[in-house]
Amino acid sequence: MTDEQDLVHFLKQDAELIKLLHAVASLDLPDWWICAGYIRSKVWDHLHGYETSTKTDDVDVIYFDPNQPEEAVEKQLEQRLFRLIPDVPWSVKNQARMHHVNNLPPYASSVDALAHFPETVTAIGVRLQSDGSLTLAAPHGIHDLINMHVIPTPPFDSNSSKHPIYLERLQQKNWSAKWPNITIHTSFSY
Repeated sequence: MTDEQDLVHFLKQDAELIKLLHAVASLDLPDWWICAGYIRSKVWDHLHGYETSTKTDDVDVIYFDPNQPEEAVEKQLEQRLFRLIPDVPWSVKNQARMHHVNNLPPYASSVDALAHFPETVTAIGVRLQSDGSLTLAAPHGIHDLINMHVIPTPPFDSNSSKHPIYLERLQQKNWSAKWPNITIHTSFSY
């Protein structure tokens, strides 16, 4: 895997992911993506040569709808997804409200929100288009993801007040235990 085209091709071959993408697409949400750890884990499992997927805590679905910023709407959407595919730990978040949770300026879109995720390898999303093609969102590119470098995004870099959050996540997630070939960096510039 060397570029975005390779990554999209790899993701398109994943029947489980395609099933999940169809489920989310059926909700007809504005600016929606399956993102973050679910996508990252699939890539790292492949790069580590794992035959079975590592367990993920949840499947993150983001969308952007400033007209319905209530958390209750997100919970209703999660329930709809649970009814479609009950064995998946869905997590649905409207990025039009998440800047409040993250104490950041308002996001302009879901991709803008992705750019403000703590790690570049988690700032990745994919969605299904009506023609069956996949669109990839990677505001920091995919170099770090496919080279297995865990790096803070600029908002969480070492000179940021949010850097301790990045460091705490590294400890909590303990990704090296699941994927021993990753390299963890504490600064955006390595």
